[in-house]
Amino acid sequence: MEHGFREDSLANSRRIKYLTVADDFSHECVDIAVDYGISGQYVTRVLDQAAIFRGYPSAVRTDNGPKFTSRAFMAWSLKHGIRHILIEPGRPTQNGYIESFNGKFRDECLNDHWFETLPQARITIADWWQDYNEVRPHSSCNRMPPAKFAALHRQQKIETNQQQQNEEIS
Repeated sequence: MEHGFREDSLANSRRIKYLTVADDFSHECVDIAVDYGISGQYVTRVLDQAAIFRGYPSAVRTDNGPKFTSRAFMAWSLKHGIRHILIEPGRPTQNGYIESFNGKFRDECLNDHWFETLPQARITIADWWQDYNEVRPHSSCNRMPPAKFAALHRQQKIETNQQQQNEEIS
């Protein structure tokens, strides 16, 4: 799983920040959190919410920003047994998928909208996020939308586990 940050401004010049969370296997956008400020503790809450449906990842890849090197984030990754892979400073290509995703997010959503309020930004971004995950086919996902690709992968894992359990019983 990869994570990244973006910043922007509302029409009134107030800064807003975006936390993007993506699954680098399925290319599914797990979450885009939008708020006035995002701390390490905020990041862990977003990831705990994602884990309710997905479970915790075995590893996360991030840059060396203060949110990801905070005590809260380090304690969270240790608590859940998650390997935290920090890319080398100044080497965004080591976090390539999230950098590419953030570029698409900027070009296709943020650059096309001038947000007046935080709620408006959240609604517009949620609409883009849903389209990205559920409608738009991706070549890296066998021309399926990422959500469908991820669901098929989860189903295959369940079926494989059931077969293994049945073989052990026999």
